[in-house]
Amino acid sequence: MIPRKVAVIGAGDIGVGWAALCASAGWPVAIFDLNPGTMERASIEVERRTRALVALDRAPESIVERGLTELVRAQFLSEAVQDADWIIEAIHEDVGAKQKILVGIEQQAGDDALISSSSSGLPPTEIFGRMRRLDRCLVTHPLSPPELIPLVEVVPEDRTSAASMNRAVEYLRSLGRFPIVLKKSIPGYVVGRVSAAVWRECIDLVLRGVISVDELDRAVSLGPAIGWAAAGPHLTYHLAAGEGGIRSFTQHLLASFESWWQQLAHWAQLDPEEQRALIQSIERAYKGKVEFLREARDRRLSAILKGLEQARAPSGSESG
Repeated sequence: MIPRKVAVIGAGDIGVGWAALCASAGWPVAIFDLNPGTMERASIEVERRTRALVALDRAPESIVERGLTELVRAQFLSEAVQDADWIIEAIHEDVGAKQKILVGIEQQAGDDALISSSSSGLPPTEIFGRMRRLDRCLVTHPLSPPELIPLVEVVPEDRTSAASMNRAVEYLRSLGRFPIVLKKSIPGYVVGRVSAAVWRECIDLVLRGVISVDELDRAVSLGPAIGWAAAGPHLTYHLAAGEGGIRSFTQHLLASFESWWQQLAHWAQLDPEEQRALIQSIERAYKGKVEFLREARDRRLSAILKGLEQARAPSGSESG
């Protein structure tokens, strides 16, 4: 299923990623932002990130160029959403601001347009709290960068119709994404909660002086992250114990995990001094190397995805 046109409202990093992804599939895209400066930057970034997908062998050049030819930098919200089958709200994570722009979107959108929010953790009932037609509203939460990482969380509002859910899933699959549908909404959704739990422990280990920022990042990216990329946490532990599976694993190792759980970080916020210490540690570790590391990350992501795709069973029966 392919929409006649996609409108991306919000030209920050996530909005630019959505626009690059859709353009790389050859879909007509309009992007709009209330801030002229943000739009000016987005005009450059959408093209750069879309063409980067060609260099990374994630999209064919002919289709990318066709998509960029049809890319519209809209000057008005009404211009962006006109005739759009799918409207993606991708502004900053502020529920009041999202509600306001979504009301404007609903006033301008066609009756059949699907409206999704790229929120990373806000309850859909709050995001769409001022909307009249909730049957066509839902969250489609991508990971950053959206044009590379294939997972997208799909989170319905209580009154989202089955037809709208199916349509969103089909659009995402047509873009080569892997949508996961949450059975119910929870703050932070699934990815955000898992990420928050892991990052808290990573922060704590750095602030306690156990390990440096760059060594911690290396420990995660070359350690559990590789196993989780191939199998996910539950399957990783289920396979780790051989024939005995998770039953054997829990019998032999659960006690160790329980002793560690008692010692894990459990604080709920960082005080200002801890924030400064964390920021300074990260900035010091990667000073002067951010753009180089961003390009390196994208190359690694592309290589990981290629490897996973090549190893996937033809039947599509594998997990992940």
